[in-house]
Amino acid sequence: MAGSIVVGVDGSPVSKAALRWAVDEAVRRDSDVAAISVWHRDNGVVSGPVPVEVAAQLSEEHQKSLGQKALDEALYDIGNVGARIRPVLVEGDPRHVLVEASADADLLVVGNRGHGAVTETLLGSVSAQCVHHAACPVVVVKEATTG
Repeated sequence: MAGSIVVGVDGSPVSKAALRWAVDEAVRRDSDVAAISVWHRDNGVVSGPVPVEVAAQLSEEHQKSLGQKALDEALYDIGNVGARIRPVLVEGDPRHVLVEASADADLLVVGNRGHGAVTETLLGSVSAQCVHHAACPVVVVKEATTG
């Protein structure tokens, strides 16, 4: 991804804003954009038998399709903007995948949803991990506040 901008896309409004920012910057720089959506099958909370409907939602295929859907919708929302965008769907932990992708990038762009102290303590912040460990400069696009 040399000479490129990497952006994390998870389907949230702030990740779509991050993609828009990355695409605008790519047009200014005449760079490529790698739009990365990360999916992961996590059965860590499953204990005992589960209904078929729940099992289907936990399946690898379903989780992968959710990642692909987030990527497809974000790219559709961006439309034809004159930038070269390469969609990338990867299995893994978004914190690690994005930091790894930053190794060959000029810039990493991520959104920040601001989950709060408890959630970020328990789960970890993707944007914080990227800011502290990325191999290139990082832009964090904050979620818009209302009021």
